[in-house]
Amino acid sequence: MNITAFLNYLSKTRGWAIDADYYGHIETWRQWWQGSVPKVHTRAAEYANGTKKRPIASLRMPKRVCEDWANLLLNDRTTFQIKDAATARYLLGDDEQQVGGLLRELHFWRNANALVEQAYWSGTGAFVLSAENLTVVKGKAVPGPDTRLKLDYDPASCILPLRVERGIVSEAAFVSECMMEGKPAVYLQTHTGNETRRTIRNEWFRVTDGVSGAPVFEALQAPPGTAESITVEGSPPWFALFSPAAVKNLDGGTGLGMSVFAEALSEAQGIDLAFDNYREDIRLGHKKIFYSADICRKVVDQDGVEHSIPPDDDVQSQFVTLPQKEGSLDQSSEYHEYNPDLRVEQNHKAVQDMLNLFSFKCGLGCHRYNFELGNVTTATEYNGSRQDLVASANKNQIPIEGSLVGIVRAILWAAKNLQGAAVDPETPISVDWDDSYVTDAETRMSQMRDDALSGLLPRYKYLSARYGVSEEDARKLAQEAADENKQPELSFGGGG
Repeated sequence: MNITAFLNYLSKTRGWAIDADYYGHIETWRQWWQGSVPKVHTRAAEYANGTKKRPIASLRMPKRVCEDWANLLLNDRTTFQIKDAATARYLLGDDEQQVGGLLRELHFWRNANALVEQAYWSGTGAFVLSAENLTVVKGKAVPGPDTRLKLDYDPASCILPLRVERGIVSEAAFVSECMMEGKPAVYLQTHTGNETRRTIRNEWFRVTDGVSGAPVFEALQAPPGTAESITVEGSPPWFALFSPAAVKNLDGGTGLGMSVFAEALSEAQGIDLAFDNYREDIRLGHKKIFYSADICRKVVDQDGVEHSIPPDDDVQSQFVTLPQKEGSLDQSSEYHEYNPDLRVEQNHKAVQDMLNLFSFKCGLGCHRYNFELGNVTTATEYNGSRQDLVASANKNQIPIEGSLVGIVRAILWAAKNLQGAAVDPETPISVDWDDSYVTDAETRMSQMRDDALSGLLPRYKYLSARYGVSEEDARKLAQEAADENKQPELSFGGGG
């Protein structure tokens, strides 16, 4: 979608002064994330039929680094701790792994993990709550039996901050592409108001090509059964934003963050240049044989031109030379081989050096991507040099936790006030993070086992973590083991 053109349209029709230039940065980050940046991933090359553009090989590390951040910060080991039992069951179900309840219906954890990746390439991610089959009376949303809650997960390219106070976005619009009646359209959802009264407005626009080729936007009526606007009272925001935990050093884009690799574009380009050189050395490194014309077969084509054909079939790797034979020991031989140097060691070092720099600039430490003898560095080997990663991960958890708690409170408010669910929106909520980036799972289990054997940790705690069972079941297992291992009491002598 041409977000700049749509922002210009909104500027003219609404008076919104949103910085369109900043979305140019976001588009550049998107191109790096996809692995194809114009004028960066192409190179002019001379061929027999003229100069052509050829693509430069890319390892696409910007995408990989965003995937890794998403897997570190929000994965299957991330859990909510919700004090109110009924609220916890509504959201999480009764399963110990928290894969039930409403969050399962929303495919929350999978989509939230994907949103972290989206936020880390684009600079900001948004959880956006909406409701379907909503009961609306005189523009106000009221409880109804058919109300269904939905979540959207938007990157920065879809987020339009409208009101920002002390760095917090309190009002925003969210834009996305859609199809209506088989034709391209734009959907705009606007959230305005405060904790006293909030209004959520839905709008659609048809997109057509103008005379100059620029897109033209035309307002459409809302689809049948869709509320154009609803008002809720006493609700928290129906959206929650988060960004990578780095202070933005780019001008503009108020309310938005910057990509996790925004400061590492030169290093990303260096990786691809080094990798492309490595690949080209291999591609051009096959054996080449030069033959004297004297030992070649002669063929005359239909135009009467004579050609010298080397004795083997692979003519692409064989060349004809015309040496001048001389009566000396240094005379040219009738053929000789040329085996280009693949420069494997130098190319490997160049790629590895650029990977180290890129990893460091993205907050993952210097040796996140360390390839030696075909093996990636193991977690245990990496423990001694991962302090940068630990500090960055702990720092990046802060904005994500605030966003997770914020959207869960919005969900609980809507569940209570629009669905009539027996939940407590004010119950204490916290997030338990996976800390395997500090120690690998086997090392952590070994430490827990030693602590349990030495009495520093209850044995049922170790059993629960080791076998993935509830603490209640782990207590039973520990007791059964203690009963079986108990020695029978022995008595000596007889009674008096």
